[in-house]
Amino acid sequence: MKLSTSEENYIKAIFKLQDLHNTVPATLLAAEVKTKAASVTDMLKKLYSKKIIHYKPYKNFTLTNAGKKIALDIIRKHRLWEYFLVHKLGMNWDEVHPIAEEMEHVNNPLLIQKLDEYLEHPCFDPHGDPIPDKNGNIRMVEQSDICSSPIKKTLTVSSIKDQSITMMDLLKHYQIKIGTKLKLVRKFDFDGSVEIKIEKLAPTIISNQVAKNIFCTQ
Repeated sequence: MKLSTSEENYIKAIFKLQDLHNTVPATLLAAEVKTKAASVTDMLKKLYSKKIIHYKPYKNFTLTNAGKKIALDIIRKHRLWEYFLVHKLGMNWDEVHPIAEEMEHVNNPLLIQKLDEYLEHPCFDPHGDPIPDKNGNIRMVEQSDICSSPIKKTLTVSSIKDQSITMMDLLKHYQIKIGTKLKLVRKFDFDGSVEIKIEKLAPTIISNQVAKNIFCTQ
């Protein structure tokens, strides 16, 4: 099925919102793709005509099974390209998202197959997000944010929820990345901030907002 870049961006946005809310209202989708409600309505009609979404006017909507498959394929391409850019071209994890946003729309199954083989089938991208396999299956790991983790137990940073440039820059300042070993030393009731200890570094305090975006495995 031939899809435009705009259509693919909408499908990926619906998949993200559906994962959070089960069904998606047009207002949330408009905010996610940063456009007007009228434009969203027009796009929903197009996607419905292609059997990509379940849709009725003025009602919440969801992706069809075909729509979910398309969304997972787009996400797979995006995360494979991020992995390639970081681990093969040596780019920083805060530089690769906009490039991968462009590369995810390259529709060449053989290229993605060869890319996956070349990278030796990675399961997670540089930000710790799972990479769907060629069948759309996603490997999940048990993880929790720092605030919900046990005190004084060694944790390994496994994923970052907020992947904005500003957040990536802040984590670089704290020397936190995927794979970083740390311990939660103390929680402060006043504002929810926490003290953490990273190997070979002095203890430091991070805000509750930052801590809730850093997920770790035990």
